[in-house]
Amino acid sequence: MATLEIKDAKGKASGKAELVDAVFGIEPNMHVMHRTVRAQEAELRQGTANTKTRGMVRGGGKKPWRQKGTGRARQGTIRAPHWRGGGVVFGPHSRLYLQKVNNKEVKLAMRSALSAKLADGELIIVKDMDFEKPSTKQAVEIMRALGIEGMRTTLIIGTYDVNAFLSFRNIPRVEVLPVSAINTYDLLNNKRLVISESCLKRIEEVLA
Repeated sequence: MATLEIKDAKGKASGKAELVDAVFGIEPNMHVMHRTVRAQEAELRQGTANTKTRGMVRGGGKKPWRQKGTGRARQGTIRAPHWRGGGVVFGPHSRLYLQKVNNKEVKLAMRSALSAKLADGELIIVKDMDFEKPSTKQAVEIMRALGIEGMRTTLIIGTYDVNAFLSFRNIPRVEVLPVSAINTYDLLNNKRLVISESCLKRIEEVLA
């Protein structure tokens, strides 16, 4: 079982956290992480791009000229794709980009991401931050004390820790997530992953 130093709001050691090997000590499965992140990114696509085919464009019901005898090429409608204002061939249409990923794969991907962060030295455990009221200034001081100011950071806090969320949300390059909303993409998309001590137990309960 790996151990990691717990830091307080001033960046000083405040104890040690024992990390469950089943969550933080596995061999990262790159294939499953890749599949899961691709599925998440695909789900973000709106899929509203749409074009009209020749059957959807208004007009063109009448044959523009007779079939034979005019010396011109035969035409059946002025809304054919090669006409100005005509339909579009092979254009995009509204669709869903959802990709199915099994729940077991999702959990394996998150365990792999957490294990990779620990192995790369990019995981930080902090004492629960008690904000009496929202304070971005105090939040910046905490990041400076932890040595991560200016880094792309993902901060995982308690689900109902509103003051901490309001304090960190306006800091550039900082993504604040409640522990109930963690996902593989946000666990990986940073240079430092910061988890509050109380959230650590919750993560281990769900993923172990």
